[in-house]
Amino acid sequence: MHARAAEVVGRDSELALIEESLLGSRQGHGRALFLVGEGGIGKSRLVAEATGAALGATMRVLRGRSGTIGPMVPLRPLTEALMPLSRGGEPLDKAALGPYRAVLGRLIPDWRGDTQPDQSSMVVLGEAVLRLLVAVGGGSGSVLILEDLHDADTETLAVVEYLIDNLEQLPVVLLATVRAEPSDALGLANSAERRGTGTLLRLPPLSRPDVTRLIASCLDAAPERIPADVLELVWRDSAGNPFLAEELLQGIIGDGSLVRDGEDWRLTGDLRRTVPSALVQGVIHRTDRLGTEGRMLMSAAAVLGRRFPLSVLQRMTGTDDRSLLSHLHAGVAAQLVVPDEPAPDWYAFRHPLTAEALLTQLTPTGRAGLCERAADAVETLHPGLEGDWCPLAASLRSDAGDAPRAGRLFAEAGRRALADGAVGSAVALLDRAERLLATGPDTLARAEALEALLPALAETGDVERALSLADSLRELVGGGLGAARLAALHTRLAQVAHVAGRWADGNDQIARARSLLGPEPDEVYAAQIDVVAAHLTLDTPGPNRIQRAGKLVSRAIDAAERHDLPLVACQAWELLGVLARERDLSEASACLQQVLETADRHGLPLQRMYALTRLGGIHWLAAGDTRTLAEAREEAQRLGAVPVVYSIDGILVLNSVLLGEFAVARELSEECLTMATRLRLTPVARYVLMARAALAAHQGDRAAMDRTVAEFRRMGGTGSQEEPLLLGLAGVFCALLEEDRPRAVRELAEVRTLTAENPTTFHLDGRHGVGLLLDVLAGTAGRERFREVARASAAQMRWNRHFVLLADAVLLGREGKPSAATEAAQEARETAAAHPNALHLGLRLVAEAAHADGWGEPEAWLREAEHHFQQASIPAVAGACRALLRQIGAPVRQHRAGSNRIPASLRTRGVTVREYEVFQLLAERLSNKAIATRLYISPRTVEKHIASLITKTDQPNRMALCELSASQ
Repeated sequence: MHARAAEVVGRDSELALIEESLLGSRQGHGRALFLVGEGGIGKSRLVAEATGAALGATMRVLRGRSGTIGPMVPLRPLTEALMPLSRGGEPLDKAALGPYRAVLGRLIPDWRGDTQPDQSSMVVLGEAVLRLLVAVGGGSGSVLILEDLHDADTETLAVVEYLIDNLEQLPVVLLATVRAEPSDALGLANSAERRGTGTLLRLPPLSRPDVTRLIASCLDAAPERIPADVLELVWRDSAGNPFLAEELLQGIIGDGSLVRDGEDWRLTGDLRRTVPSALVQGVIHRTDRLGTEGRMLMSAAAVLGRRFPLSVLQRMTGTDDRSLLSHLHAGVAAQLVVPDEPAPDWYAFRHPLTAEALLTQLTPTGRAGLCERAADAVETLHPGLEGDWCPLAASLRSDAGDAPRAGRLFAEAGRRALADGAVGSAVALLDRAERLLATGPDTLARAEALEALLPALAETGDVERALSLADSLRELVGGGLGAARLAALHTRLAQVAHVAGRWADGNDQIARARSLLGPEPDEVYAAQIDVVAAHLTLDTPGPNRIQRAGKLVSRAIDAAERHDLPLVACQAWELLGVLARERDLSEASACLQQVLETADRHGLPLQRMYALTRLGGIHWLAAGDTRTLAEAREEAQRLGAVPVVYSIDGILVLNSVLLGEFAVARELSEECLTMATRLRLTPVARYVLMARAALAAHQGDRAAMDRTVAEFRRMGGTGSQEEPLLLGLAGVFCALLEEDRPRAVRELAEVRTLTAENPTTFHLDGRHGVGLLLDVLAGTAGRERFREVARASAAQMRWNRHFVLLADAVLLGREGKPSAATEAAQEARETAAAHPNALHLGLRLVAEAAHADGWGEPEAWLREAEHHFQQASIPAVAGACRALLRQIGAPVRQHRAGSNRIPASLRTRGVTVREYEVFQLLAERLSNKAIATRLYISPRTVEKHIASLITKTDQPNRMALCELSASQ
């Protein structure tokens, strides 16, 4: 019989909390629970109870556990948990997963389609898993069970961390089991508890009464019907561990010491034998009963790990089918092993410590011999060492004492993990490979391991560790390693330095690589260096960085084409396309078309997607056409490239702002910013914040703009490529909508300073558009300066071209060419037809010059602009238009619309539209004269409005009124 309790003993509070969590999740309140305790303490039993309760409530249960063959298997518990969704053939709503379905191809191979899944960050994968859990739960919710999380790999823990931080408002319960031993998983659980995002259920040993209840449940008898000696022995030797208690009880029954006698249990002999006080001793006792051959078979299985395949075990032991199955059945009967369902022909040790206990009984020589035979069997049966077999073979070779062979296998396993995006596991495998190969003569193998380890460390953020490996490169110099391989390693270090923003270190590594290759380097290696050097040069602060990067990338392209290096060619042509935008948009498009052709020819779907995205950006800049961007976004969704999807969405946010579709921009930016922040896509978040600042500015809301600018700078925006855009599209525009032209000019001067010190590849910052117009209106720029700016590619971009054409019109009017000026103004209007704010602001800016020089229709333009800005609730420009109309002798209508903009708390107190306009400007602590200038009214009128506001709002003085305005 099985001495197993029929009920869960001593865990009432834990069961109650699990039930409460399941109920809460069905009501939309997710929770993460960690069952923490030593081996055998009852974690799995509580998981079984939770599973039953969840299934009883019609919740979806997905269950996986960490792999235990050799080194960690990346993402194994998540793969095991989600694979049943593929086997069951259940239809899932693809729309609910969107681009995340392709990301999930890393876990569910059937979902990969024709392309490999995008190796996005673990945060992106975490979001994909989260959305899948919500989708499969339907209306009842879902439970994700991850057992033995202490054995999980780095990537799994990263996904789990993301899940626990985002469960609160979702119908999902995460239930994980963790050993109460130092591990990354336990650290994660403790961190989650401190942050309040997870609950730890620390399972203590059972009390003596609970152990008695456990024994009584196992024997299906009242405690008084069980010998006291048995109760004492099991309590003492189990130390309150329920699994050990059951194992001990099973041993007593198994050897015939305890037998049933009716309703009672009685001893048949003396319990004076040595009873094991720990699981290791229990395992030894049971394996001894299997006989020599059976014990040898179990020891051989232990060498393979906690799980083992029968094919490998049979190959390494030479056991025939009948004997193998006979001994396995005996092992099952002895509760040493269990069939590892649903995997066919796989078995697992019943307790995690069983394999370790068996290994302690082997001599070092005996264990090494078994490991060597096991490795031979694995390599014979699986010659390609696909999947988990490679790290298993590496581990076995290491334990067998074959360091060189083990190192090469670990290096291969690490490279595969890196290619699959399992960076944390790649680092562990490659680091082990490097250590094993460091003491051997195979310098080439060590160099290859280092070449993969360096970028893997950079991806994990361990840049210091990566750069410290420069000493290892010096060790290889005297080891007969070729200059080309050493140069490749220095190039990798340069890439690491680039990721870290350490431009000097990166350029130093590039110099070392070039020195190794000599004055006439092999072009294949030189091209790889040039591409990395070009990226470093472009991002290294300096006034000539664009020109220098262009020379490097052009040289890389020439070499890549001569020597058929498609990946280098794609990377180089893409960068050249970015650089070419400043010179000529057609040239930039041609560069990207080259990337598309190369990527299609060599099967590089990701490079194709990146090029299509860049090309879409050019089409948008040139003509406001977003169709290619939409195509690129669709391609990114198909590939599961979630970051690219949100990068394109960021451009679409800015496009909506420039189109005046503010509600659309606000909605899209909120979704995009939320996801970019959640997924830690800092560049995307920064771009969206720039667009949101422009959104506030184009509505004349300086307070909202300033708040967004502050957030932008907190996001690391200072010194970024987006900073000039922020100043030009937000700061300059807001100042112009406030009729504060001096401030706009100062903002433009700052843009020029920033871009002179560090040239940018973004070109809508005002230098090639509105800045030129303001300079022409101020008389500081004439025809020669106009020609200089107009020749630039950036001046042909649709947003800039509108202002360039207006500047041309002003100059033509001054040159006595009214007809040509009118034609230029009409072309400007057609160009800006889709950009209402820019269109009417431009007309307001040039109307005075048009009236003075006798061209165009300044009166009609001012009326159109006044109406537009009055409807848009931007009083400063509307007031300026009315003032200019009066100056040219045109009749002016007064507007008092806009009361709906006044907050109810002020409207009910009788605050008028004009008083509210004054009230808004008080937030900036402006003087009466400054407010009067903004609103085109007299300072005396402002003073009267302020006095009225103080009375209507019950404020004691002007200062308090300003504070009230700032708080609105």
